[in-house]
Amino acid sequence: MTVQDPSGDGTARRGEFAELYRRVDRAGLLRRRPLYYASRGAVLVAALAGLLVCFVALGESWWQLGLAPLFALLFGQLALLGHDVAHRAVFAGRRTTDLAGIVLGNLVVGMSYGWWVEDHNRHHAHPNRVGHDPAADSLLFVRTAEQARRARRLRRFVARYQAELFFPLLSLQALGLLVATGVTLVRGTVRRPVLERVLALLHHVLAVALAVAVLTPFQALAFTVLFGALLGIYLGCVFAPNHKGMPMTGPDAGRTGFLRRQVLPSRNLRAGRFVHALFGGLGYQIEHHLFPAMPAAALRPASHLVRAYCAEIGVPYADAGLTACFREIRRDLHAVGRSVPADSGAAGSGAAGSAEAVR
Repeated sequence: MTVQDPSGDGTARRGEFAELYRRVDRAGLLRRRPLYYASRGAVLVAALAGLLVCFVALGESWWQLGLAPLFALLFGQLALLGHDVAHRAVFAGRRTTDLAGIVLGNLVVGMSYGWWVEDHNRHHAHPNRVGHDPAADSLLFVRTAEQARRARRLRRFVARYQAELFFPLLSLQALGLLVATGVTLVRGTVRRPVLERVLALLHHVLAVALAVAVLTPFQALAFTVLFGALLGIYLGCVFAPNHKGMPMTGPDAGRTGFLRRQVLPSRNLRAGRFVHALFGGLGYQIEHHLFPAMPAAALRPASHLVRAYCAEIGVPYADAGLTACFREIRRDLHAVGRSVPADSGAAGSGAAGSAEAVR
């Protein structure tokens, strides 16, 4: 159950995309980089081992909250590595890819690999297309005027002020992933439900056991809440600049050529190597959507070819600095949010609304 390459159906490699694919392939940018991923994986495993040693050595102390941001950063990086594994940027074989993805996703990160792959496949096939892209139909962020008109009760109130609540809402991201994992594994709607259940359960049992063994109950709770909130904000900040604030696509998007369908609703991050490392390479979102199996290390050189080719054929190529990205996102969320009708039901609440999580 690897992430599918939406350019692999044959039709995508005709037309405008065909020449770009030939240029990128000739440059050797589609070759796998085993040494790069081996080094990246080794560094992350060593960092995880080091953090766990520090956690145990520090013991029952409120200073443990200082380790929570480091754990959040590390688990975010592990999730980003799992993203590349799922896209078959690391291993060629489907079976090896799926097993590695399940171990990394369910056992190490604690998130259902099978659920995420299905969700991500839909996103890659139709980025920013309402009714098709899960990220465009998120439960709390409204992206279109039609979604704004349909918002009800607590969702309507939150949606109206979504620009101001952007970062608090992102802090729920990890909780949303946990809920989605639990629901998916209970239902068994993945290819390897037993393996995913066992490894995810083992992850959470070990995490709870370690926290309870080292910390007091209140310290464990505070650490868990802080870690989850920071992990959600980190992952949200990685994925939000990619498409939020970019044009939404409608019912006719399926007839648009592959290159334009992927480039027009995507935005690259204009930043240095350190920031791109924090983003796991996904700051080059345009290149990633055009070539999902491309190793992260090849995205930067590929961006020069893609930018030049888009200019050559007259396709807009969007990029922005980190601050400008979030300014554009906030402006878009504010404009759409203010289209939510303000009425007496806006501040209503309910069990369904309070259980919603953001993407």
